[in-house]
Amino acid sequence: MTGRTVLYLALASVLGLMTLVLVVVMPAVDDGCEGSSVLGSSSVLPPLGGYAPGDSRVAATTSAARTTGNPTVTKTDLTATQANPTATGAPSLAAGIGPIRRTLPLAVGTFTVSDVFGARGGTHLGVDLAATDGTTIYSVSDGRVVAAGPASGFGNWIVVDSVDTNGRAYSAVYGHMWDSGVHVHVGDTVVAGQPIAQVGSAGQSSGPHLHFEIVPGGRFTGGRQIDPLPWLDGAPTPDVGGAQAFSSDPRCNRGFGTAGGALAAGKVPQELEIWYRRAGSICPQITPSLLAAQGRQESGFRRSASSPAGAQGLAQFLPGTAASIDPDDGKPYVIDADGNGVASVWDDGDAIMGQGRYMCAIARKIVAWESEGRVQGDVVALTLAAYNAGEGAVLASGGMPNLVAAHYAETQPYVANILAMEPLYRAQGSNGRFTPQEGAGRGQIVQAAQQWLGTPYVWGGGGPQGPSGGGLDGPGLTSAAVFAASSGTVTLPRTAEQQWEAGIEVPMRKLEPGDLVFSSFGPRGPAEVGIYSGNGRMIKSVPAAYGHSSGVTEVAVPGDGRGRRVL
Repeated sequence: MTGRTVLYLALASVLGLMTLVLVVVMPAVDDGCEGSSVLGSSSVLPPLGGYAPGDSRVAATTSAARTTGNPTVTKTDLTATQANPTATGAPSLAAGIGPIRRTLPLAVGTFTVSDVFGARGGTHLGVDLAATDGTTIYSVSDGRVVAAGPASGFGNWIVVDSVDTNGRAYSAVYGHMWDSGVHVHVGDTVVAGQPIAQVGSAGQSSGPHLHFEIVPGGRFTGGRQIDPLPWLDGAPTPDVGGAQAFSSDPRCNRGFGTAGGALAAGKVPQELEIWYRRAGSICPQITPSLLAAQGRQESGFRRSASSPAGAQGLAQFLPGTAASIDPDDGKPYVIDADGNGVASVWDDGDAIMGQGRYMCAIARKIVAWESEGRVQGDVVALTLAAYNAGEGAVLASGGMPNLVAAHYAETQPYVANILAMEPLYRAQGSNGRFTPQEGAGRGQIVQAAQQWLGTPYVWGGGGPQGPSGGGLDGPGLTSAAVFAASSGTVTLPRTAEQQWEAGIEVPMRKLEPGDLVFSSFGPRGPAEVGIYSGNGRMIKSVPAAYGHSSGVTEVAVPGDGRGRRVL
């Protein structure tokens, strides 16, 4: 054996050992998308598979749910005609070793399958269960409500985020309920078999039925729909991408399990995303996208930012405000959210969670003051104003601060700027409304406008962010619909006269759905604007002076109308 051969054998032995080490060691390396559940250790969710029979926590969970006005209903609580037996299925290895805790969304014998997954050329991403109007809808699993209310196409929907026995995240989606048929709210915790809604026929529906979807990876967090019928029968939840429920990495959880899915990906520095998502799920009035827009206005996302007035950090907290006590839990607004042992306005998590805590505390005060008739105005706008000028300024003004020059020069522009920026940080469709489809064209402007049918007319109301002050005026509606339909790429100016300068004019005989229709022309241009919906009709926000009920409605195209194409 030559020296060269010995050398080669030695090198081969070393490479073999390295390979063995890699094979043995690499699987043991912690996965960045594994860790603690973002549903939180203090969650009242039962463990996967439910508590063992006789566990005292069963009663505690039921009591906690009833305290929130959201009673837990188990199979034994239901009458024979309401009983909704758990769908059974032998768990596979992929599904874990625990029982699969799933129930049917409608009681056996109360429904028929009227349309299957993948119908309509593959565009039907759920299953339709036809049932009598008012039939009880049950949560199919334990989870947390992340959307409940109006939704484009669905009329109304409910989205519940859950974690399967294999630790995989998924959402259950329930659609077409009437307004009166939605019985849960965002943030509620539900358990399998709990009544959450009633069958209706709202939205794009030809008769009473439940549209039901299962979305592994999360409806708001990058998941994709699967056929729900095999899943209900016990099939494991597949890994199709999207959120990872058990993760401390913001790239993996993306706000899953909270209302925090409303933040558009990539719009804020990556390390801040998880904090805006979490802070934006504390209360329903304050969303992640609003906090992100506010952070951009306050500090430009600069951790070291300081103002001449002494405001500090990402959220520009004054030291006294940071240390003030949140009346809801008796703790300072800025707490040690990141767990490094120090509560500091200079830490990302502490500052942003403090921002969310303080904004939610203000919002609750505004809601109370409005119920007492002490202030008037949009809750979100007034909350922003109070963050800038102080709560006392809002209360003393009876609404938007207007007592000193700084209120006009600083506070009111501050509020307007943040509300204008908020849509840029909001994931399209994240609020359960219109979701644009790539390449679908200007007809989507009509679909976007339809989500606001019935919204009150408010002079000066609306813009890219949607309704404001409780409603929309004409240009507010067109601005909101075009912004949504273009996925945030087209922002129309505020007035009808200014919008007339956008796009190109088209002859009325060549109007297509989604074109804008302008009317009531004067020396400065048109005073009114709406959205052509086809067949000589248009969607428009009209005041009561028109001789019929005010608000967003469909009306005939006026005789002096002129068309313009902006998308």
